Amino acid sequence: MTTMPDQAGAFLKADRCLAGLGLNITRVSYNKAVDAHMLFIEAEGSEESLRLAQRELSKLGYLTEQHRGSGVILFEFKLKNEAGALYPVTKLVEDFGFNISYMSYTQSEGEYQRFKMGIFIEDPAALSDFMHRASEICPVKVLNYDKSEKVLDNTVFYLSFANEISEKMGFDERAKNRLVVNANRIMQILDEQGNPPYKTFDYIGKFADCIHKGAGEGYVPRVSRLQTAGGIPVLLIEPPCGSNTTVLFLPDRLLVCDGGFPCYEEELLAVLRREIPDFDTCKKEIFLSHGDVDHVGLCDIFDKVHLSANCLENFRRERDGEGAFREENPLHAPYVKISKLLAHYKTPEAKCFCPIGEKSKPTEALRFAGEMKVGELTFKVYDGMGGHVLGEAIYVEPTHRIAFTGDVLVNLKNFTAEQARFNRLAPYLMTSVDTDPAAAKAEREALMSILTPGLWQIFPGHGGVMTVEVDEK
Repeated sequence: MTTMPDQAGAFLKADRCLAGLGLNITRVSYNKAVDAHMLFIEAEGSEESLRLAQRELSKLGYLTEQHRGSGVILFEFKLKNEAGALYPVTKLVEDFGFNISYMSYTQSEGEYQRFKMGIFIEDPAALSDFMHRASEICPVKVLNYDKSEKVLDNTVFYLSFANEISEKMGFDERAKNRLVVNANRIMQILDEQGNPPYKTFDYIGKFADCIHKGAGEGYVPRVSRLQTAGGIPVLLIEPPCGSNTTVLFLPDRLLVCDGGFPCYEEELLAVLRREIPDFDTCKKEIFLSHGDVDHVGLCDIFDKVHLSANCLENFRRERDGEGAFREENPLHAPYVKISKLLAHYKTPEAKCFCPIGEKSKPTEALRFAGEMKVGELTFKVYDGMGGHVLGEAIYVEPTHRIAFTGDVLVNLKNFTAEQARFNRLAPYLMTSVDTDPAAAKAEREALMSILTPGLWQIFPGHGGVMTVEVDEK
């Protein structure tokens, strides 16, 4: 991630530097309409050559630290509708040494006029003093703005964008840079498909905002209690963001499906302790529908973690720095990396993994992997072929006629308003939440063929329980 000098032949200098060190450029992204200076370059080569490239680019002025705390703020000044009313405001901006990057005003009838001004502020510490001085001139307020509709400054857009999210999420400089790089990757993918660049950044901002607002007091899940056909009590927890968490109350232990976003572990634990007073002391096991970041929270507190062999392999790849299965898809990789940043994700360290089946990609829609026996329940476990993501599994318990599908099947029609708002972001940013949409469709169709006749309760990865009547074959 570089800041390209504003001069003719600037990219040629960077290209010559990298070529001279034997580095192969694998990706370049520069869009002056989005950010007049930010140039993204990805290159392959030896560690030594990459270190030398960093040193040489720094000498050429590409790797500067300027504007790290800067940002553009949109103000609205309520001015008297008379000649010269704006001058004291513009004079104050000049006195503070601020740059104006956006202005909007149309004369209107009445005693007052509202003048909007985007001001680039490099020193956030000066903001309070500026606001105090400006309020002595006229009423003034800071406005929020829709970045998909309005670009206030394209000279430091990426840094302004990253600073806003990083302050909210508590990112350090390294995390902030990773956010910017992966946001650019998504923008480049969607831009080449004809999507407006600023809509991408707006959606990423909304994604971060949803996760931030869903924490703490904003973590208000829909909580339901029900029973299986065989009379086992069930607790279903559906947060505004992230997967469902379902608890089966067995006579001698709790059996839980999926643990939501890692960043909500304390919030989810608080709900579990409120609903299950002896939660911390009782025996408990968890099984995972798949390894996506919004399903794998809380794993490390359980006595056993049941999962498919492919899901376990997914975690091994992460620990060894190879990247998760979903990150093999170039359309999904940058979104996944941003999700991990926002969720403060770390690969589960559970030492009690209990893998089911074999480590290989199925060639049929649903492959029987084996059984998971927990207390009185015996689940038949089926590996998906990677329609949603490799490592997915469907758990079917014929006696109680319950099935857990993860994100192979979700209950879209039953989403709360908050869930719907959050879950419409990923399909745009990833182009599709499924790794292979055709395979995902085949898995959903195959699901009905493995269910025995009768009334079934299907617990999806998101949305409420679905009741399905399965006819005789």
